[in-house]
Amino acid sequence: MQRCGVDYHSVYANAYPTAMPPVIRNVVPADLRRCHEIESVSYEGDEAATLEKIRKRIHTWPQGFIVLESDGVIAGFINSGAAFDVRMDDDAFKELVGHDPAGPHVVVMSVVVHPDFQGRGYAARLMEDFVARMRQLGKASIHLMCKTRHVAFYEKFGFAYIKPSASTHGGMAWHEMLLVL
Repeated sequence: MQRCGVDYHSVYANAYPTAMPPVIRNVVPADLRRCHEIESVSYEGDEAATLEKIRKRIHTWPQGFIVLESDGVIAGFINSGAAFDVRMDDDAFKELVGHDPAGPHVVVMSVVVHPDFQGRGYAARLMEDFVARMRQLGKASIHLMCKTRHVAFYEKFGFAYIKPSASTHGGMAWHEMLLVL
């Protein structure tokens, strides 16, 4: 809610500690708009997924799409697809072309926390939970691309740096990382 140029949701979210512990759950269709809002405000330029891409990810593989709620508000999420063959520079996969839920390899497309909720360890909680869920599903590996500033974050979870990516998604430079489960 904005009044007189002040975003009171942001003021509240940053001024008061969370009363209840965060909840991580699988996405449901009703989460679409909030997930798109988070994606839109958190990513630069053309790298944010469109509303339609997020809708497709929710409907196609909700098992690979988790959200973190803080006091009943979605604060962040991770979404992904699964495949038998992974090509990280394949932009078509971002629309789940080639996705197969039986595929042993998981490709993360977004790890994102709304700016109002950053600095609380939510990205780490999401990643820990996501890795555990993919292990429970019997997946063999998790692949992702990230910017240079995020490489060390993913290394904390056991991801290995593979190489600079050939992808130019969103006009950005990316780095490929891999976690063998």
